[in-house]
Amino acid sequence: MRDPWLTLIGLGEDGPAGLSSASHAALAAAKVIFGGPRHLDLIGAGDKAQPWPVPYDPMPVLAHRGSPTVVLASGDPFWFGAGGSLMAHLSADEWTSHPALSTFQLAANRLGWRLEETLCLGLHAAPFTRLRPVLGKGVRAICTLRDGAAVGELAAWLAANGHQNARLTILQRLGGPHESITRGLPAGPVSAPVSAAIEATDPGLPRTSGLPDELFQHDGQITKRPVRALTLSALAPRQGETLWDIGAGSGSIGIEWLLAGGARVEALEADPDRAARALGNVDAFGLGHRHRLHQARAPEGLEALPRPDAVFVGGGASEALLGQLWEVMPAGTRLVINAVTIETEALVVDWSARLGGSLLKIELSEPATLGRKRAWRAALPILQWSVTR
Repeated sequence: MRDPWLTLIGLGEDGPAGLSSASHAALAAAKVIFGGPRHLDLIGAGDKAQPWPVPYDPMPVLAHRGSPTVVLASGDPFWFGAGGSLMAHLSADEWTSHPALSTFQLAANRLGWRLEETLCLGLHAAPFTRLRPVLGKGVRAICTLRDGAAVGELAAWLAANGHQNARLTILQRLGGPHESITRGLPAGPVSAPVSAAIEATDPGLPRTSGLPDELFQHDGQITKRPVRALTLSALAPRQGETLWDIGAGSGSIGIEWLLAGGARVEALEADPDRAARALGNVDAFGLGHRHRLHQARAPEGLEALPRPDAVFVGGGASEALLGQLWEVMPAGTRLVINAVTIETEALVVDWSARLGGSLLKIELSEPATLGRKRAWRAALPILQWSVTR
């Protein structure tokens, strides 16, 4: 028999009128009710009210463990709500949840959009750059926003990031008596809670590996586009997998690993300027929540990292580094090394002779001006070694 002390209640703009009998019973029995000021006002929490701390912290809720407690959330507590954050601290018999219609469900029903074909993003607590990897021609997205000011900020971001023709619909206070829906930007003040529906008509990022070099800030130390495509093919990103990006440079390999479906990147870069530049690139692609950069030189610190599924060494390979990698990598880990110098080539050839794997010599040329004509100018050849531990 479950006897939970914590009840999560999804609340709509219609306030108590939209709540179930179970939710009303939980509110009546609660000793304390947590929520945002708007939520607490909607239900008239009175002396039981406990506003959420800013920044958000679940610990005040957990301090009431064992005493009847309610947490209020907008719509569905487990769709960009407080529910997911609390679960890490609770066992299954401590809580129950009574969801209401989410902002995404209400918006889709107002617009007539198939929700299963619509992206749903919580941009009330995340940067607009989260849109960059997913927006493209024909994509529809519903995004919750921080406040009224964020509406204009979103429109400016779209215009500055290749989606100047996107069609916006602004939806305010859905599900209540003050509901408002505006095609385009509203002329007057915007009230929270607010969301934006985006219909993208401009092209987004290509879905294949090997993005144009100009999309990345770099100082020349970047795995060039065709080599990057071959490298990603060898690394073979899969859902749920973690990459170690050693000698991250501009961060391009780690970024494309994430865009191709990899889950996490743990990157090492010793040069502080390159480390800062790589982080800037990661943030510009909206991937900072899945990428962690350590300003360090391998092999120091490798043992403290979460175990990888794949490892890329783009520069600075040494006998000590390869030896350490082979010790700490779990069985089944894919290792890819791009060697440019003669010394690194010799190291890679020696290790491949002992451990097997595949060797690939990459030699590329591009046209360059020669007097009044053109000739082929060869880039430095690259020897790529890929092997599975």
